[in-house]
Amino acid sequence: MNNLEKDKEYTDSDGAATAALEVQALYRIVKLIGSAVHLDSALASILKVLHDTLRMERATLALLDESGQHLAIRASYGLTVAEEQRGVYGLKEGIYGQVFSTGSPFIVPDVHSEPLFLNRTGARGKISKKTIAFIGVPVILSGVTVGVLSVDRLFGADISFEEDVRFLTVLATLIAQFLSLNRAIRKDREQLVLENLSLKEKLQGRHHRHQIIGQSKAMQEVYWSIDRVAPSSATVLLLGESGTGKELVARAVHDASPRTKNAFIKVNCAALPENLLESELFGHEKGSFTGAVVSRIGRFEQADKGTIFLDEIGELPLPLQSKLLRVLQEQQFERLGDSRTRSVDVRIIAATNVSLDRAVAQGVFRNDLYYRLNVVPIHLPPLRNRRDDIPLLLDHFLRASNARNEKALRMTREFLDLLTDYDWPGNVRELQNLVERLVILAGSDVLRVEDLPEYMLKPESKPMPASVDPVLPSASVATPPGTRKSLKDLEREQVESALIRNGWVQSRAARELGLTQRQMGYRMKKFDLHRPEY
Repeated sequence: MNNLEKDKEYTDSDGAATAALEVQALYRIVKLIGSAVHLDSALASILKVLHDTLRMERATLALLDESGQHLAIRASYGLTVAEEQRGVYGLKEGIYGQVFSTGSPFIVPDVHSEPLFLNRTGARGKISKKTIAFIGVPVILSGVTVGVLSVDRLFGADISFEEDVRFLTVLATLIAQFLSLNRAIRKDREQLVLENLSLKEKLQGRHHRHQIIGQSKAMQEVYWSIDRVAPSSATVLLLGESGTGKELVARAVHDASPRTKNAFIKVNCAALPENLLESELFGHEKGSFTGAVVSRIGRFEQADKGTIFLDEIGELPLPLQSKLLRVLQEQQFERLGDSRTRSVDVRIIAATNVSLDRAVAQGVFRNDLYYRLNVVPIHLPPLRNRRDDIPLLLDHFLRASNARNEKALRMTREFLDLLTDYDWPGNVRELQNLVERLVILAGSDVLRVEDLPEYMLKPESKPMPASVDPVLPSASVATPPGTRKSLKDLEREQVESALIRNGWVQSRAARELGLTQRQMGYRMKKFDLHRPEY
């Protein structure tokens, strides 16, 4: 084989290897198209591929800035942040301006001998080799030049750049598609934001900014109270019947307060026996009682710098009331089994559906604790006093239940009217549970009056409305003329009504009926009464 044939063999071999590397680079770059939503990181990754695959030392992408008067480096490989920030050029300045204004590639075999090469970034001063080659190609989108892609290559002066220009032009076309896709994504996002704002405006009458449904005059007063008390750290006492949304209002006060980024801790004082409630509130040390195998922080420590919501505060045992009073006054307490005094910064929101005035008079609630809690009382109206909100609540609960159960039920006008006129002894909670039950059991795609429970269709046998100051039910229940109910039916109705009025808290319902908790449990079992779970 002569020297000419050997040179041709080497050239063909080098060309094949270069082509393979270019295909590999393009394959890796195309795979990045899925990250076009994150434009800057995608562009930086593309330029890194040039280095990793084709050994291009430096690469930059300069795009029009927001003013449209300058080209600024948007992404680079091989430049520091400071060098990138210096890379700003006029639209006709230097090589970048030349490529941008003409829309044609520009090749500089040696940047040291090219007067248009400005080296504004200062990056080439680190290179020891004498010859630095520079290639720039335009980035064209929809026939308009929007930027310049440039690379440095460190080879001898005898190397042809035609193949490099061809490859970089293909790459610039891909980058233009990245830019186009990113613009489309941004446009869609902006449209979604506008639609979301429009939707929020439409729902303003349905959902107050505290995420509570209702626009009645009674609820407007609640919103006014939330707005006034939230910025402070004052203790709030929420008063109202069971099911009126006291937890929702407590959350709204917390979310509108400066503590919103910290914890919101909920404790139901009626849900735990006294011996466990103290540990739940204040924590305990290992070995402080049987079963305390590890130390545990209480809810007050969990709520430090945030808010603690004490629901059913009227059920708090007297021994714990004095400890709560100390936390209110001094923000201090001790864990069970520990003598160390701990301090917390906690806002207290308490709630009750019983009369604390009466509890104080009966000696079951501390007078001083009552006045410490009753700094800012907020009265939540029963649902029967905000009938204008019932259609909104029905619509909301029906939509939510339809989504959960994959149905598309609608209401008849008669159905809506009857529920609007109903007195709702269980308030919003009863309404929500009723809608969920009806959706689950529905046999058609329309909710009608006949789908409602029988007791809702007979006003004379409705459960008694709950009140903040409950009274014991009468010994007998009125029945329609000509009908008689068995003693068992009457007893079942009174037990179920008491449970509904008291949010299915057995201890309170038992106390209202003059029963022990054990007797109440026996009657619930006898009549197969269970709290609805929806």
